[in-house]
Amino acid sequence: MRKIPAILATAALAGLGVIVPTATAQAAVGCSDNYTGAGYGFMYAYNGTQCEGYLGSSSGNDADWGNSSGSFQGWEDNEASSILNKGNDYEVKFYSKTVYTGDHICLARSEAYASDLSDDKMTNGTSANNTISSHQWVSEGSCSAWAS
Repeated sequence: MRKIPAILATAALAGLGVIVPTATAQAAVGCSDNYTGAGYGFMYAYNGTQCEGYLGSSSGNDADWGNSSGSFQGWEDNEASSILNKGNDYEVKFYSKTVYTGDHICLARSEAYASDLSDDKMTNGTSANNTISSHQWVSEGSCSAWAS
């Protein structure tokens, strides 16, 4: 007869594990989920890898991520570690300097996102991580370095 209370106690504890999952079992949102939820015609930038730590988004160009005008308002300059492109017709060209100058890296619409810019190189061969100061929408022919 003692087996029945032991079985019921074990079942109750197992059920509690289903109701209260552990924190480590919760997955991060990530780029794929952010891409699904992103607005059409926008690019997004994040200060963490895997599209975490939202910096901002833009449907237009921004010549200076370090000033207080445009879609990026100052502190985002040189902070991006992942980027996402859900643009309608163009690629996004990210520059290492303001006013669309310096080295660049592009993100194609078909690529959708770059989840870790430390894996990607600007046109001068340096890491694209934490180096973006401006961006603009361009045609594919305007790019010579691509994020992956």
